[in-house]
Amino acid sequence: MALNDKVSFTWIGHGTWLATTAEGVTLFLDAWVMNNPVAPENLKNPERADLIAITHGHFDHIHDAVELAKKHNSKVLAIPETAGWLGKKGVENVVGFNKGGTVEVEGIKFSMTHAEHSCGITDGDQVIYGGEAVGYVIEFENGFKIYFAGDTDVFGDMALIRELYEPEVAFLPIGDWYTMSPRRAAKAAELLGVKTVVPMHFGTFPILTGKPADLQKLVGSGVKVLDIKPGDTV
Repeated sequence: MALNDKVSFTWIGHGTWLATTAEGVTLFLDAWVMNNPVAPENLKNPERADLIAITHGHFDHIHDAVELAKKHNSKVLAIPETAGWLGKKGVENVVGFNKGGTVEVEGIKFSMTHAEHSCGITDGDQVIYGGEAVGYVIEFENGFKIYFAGDTDVFGDMALIRELYEPEVAFLPIGDWYTMSPRRAAKAAELLGVKTVVPMHFGTFPILTGKPADLQKLVGSGVKVLDIKPGDTV
């Protein structure tokens, strides 16, 4: 099992993260950056965005993807329907693949997984079909593996993610209402067999009531739940 001594993750806020990899690649996990109401100002104008991985088309995950990708000539990974929409908006370097598939980009392996969620892209006054919501197992250049769930409920096949990929850390939504609650996220952590959980998608709006402390109580001392705020780096 590889140790994570070279990969850092900065929480932009809500469901968006900036990872800096072992080889210095900048990776945005979802792209609500410039218009994210809880993002610290110093993170709203990134100098680089080599890669962007999109989990689904809701505004709070894709709102700034087109602008970011065009500005930085980013490679963007997404399910084919969302990838097609991005291409129509002028994003040139789009990698469209599907659940069960693994692609390697910039030395990083992305395996697309199921997510239990919806996926509609707001485009003007229309909602465009964006395919389905997904998650990713990401293996960095040094062998460190994470499961980035995106927006999802718990589902039984998280046990297959554990069996097939053995991620060391899970990034899980805990806010309730639109995603898992802490109670359901605790079950997800159990199915995934991880010892570290990084919570997200909580606290942005009053309706997202789940808290890291609630999850920590439910998973017990055998699992570490990081208690973080936007701008923190782990």
